[in-house]
Amino acid sequence: MATSTSSDLPGSLSMSRPEYLSTLPPWRRLLARLNWHPAYEIERLAAIESKMLALLRNADSSTQAPVATDNAN
Repeated sequence: MATSTSSDLPGSLSMSRPEYLSTLPPWRRLLARLNWHPAYEIERLAAIESKMLALLRNADSSTQAPVATDNAN
């Protein structure tokens, strides 16, 4: 049984994911697209949602209600 070394891998370490996927045959790109991890996407969505809520809370606390003055002339 032959072992693979890092020199056997296609592409270099500086290659981005889209560049690497473009070197694959079409059937392998399809498999890579099907290899979707919904749990990861849900965790990302939850992180983005918490950041948005923090921004909204910060914006709400920084805005001040107009001070009502009694200007009866």
